[in-house]
Amino acid sequence: MARLLYVGSHGVGDPTRAGLVFVSANGAKEAGHDPVIALVGDGVLLMNETIAKNTVPVGWPPVKELMATSISHHIPIHV
Repeated sequence: MARLLYVGSHGVGDPTRAGLVFVSANGAKEAGHDPVIALVGDGVLLMNETIAKNTVPVGWPPVKELMATSISHHIPIHV
């Protein structure tokens, strides 16, 4: 098991990159690793519920749902 840090610096301006940090961390957790998420820059804005709900990556659910999965997996999110 590896400890992995995922840094998200994108927000509503690039919703696919904004969601990538959560998709990656969730996949790592499901593969048995120990991921941690750090949000910086525009990524911090994703902590706003309205912004997260309206940030929809291409091919994935809204960031709010991706973040809910991260939280249910007990993945730490640092802002």
